[in-house]
Amino acid sequence: MSETELADSIAAATLAVPGVAALHPGMFGEVGTYLPGRRVTGVRVTDGTVDVHVTVHEGVDVRRTAAAVRDAVVLVTPGSTVDVTVEDVTPAARP
Repeated sequence: MSETELADSIAAATLAVPGVAALHPGMFGEVGTYLPGRRVTGVRVTDGTVDVHVTVHEGVDVRRTAAAVRDAVVLVTPGSTVDVTVEDVTPAARP
């Protein structure tokens, strides 16, 4: 899998987890994967480790959501260590 496909697959798997509102760039915008002409914010892949930073919806169980993100990303990157950081909480969408 190319670096582009990997970063996009990790982002898609993360955003598909219920309770995840968005990927987060980190406190100073330091978390991202730089690709030709664009950046995948909130995903950093290094040798054997994947860092994913997210914003979750208010009211979700933060630990369970982080664990679900970890489980989803491990399916995309088997054998990698996956570290999930919840950077922010956003208000739940109102109907």
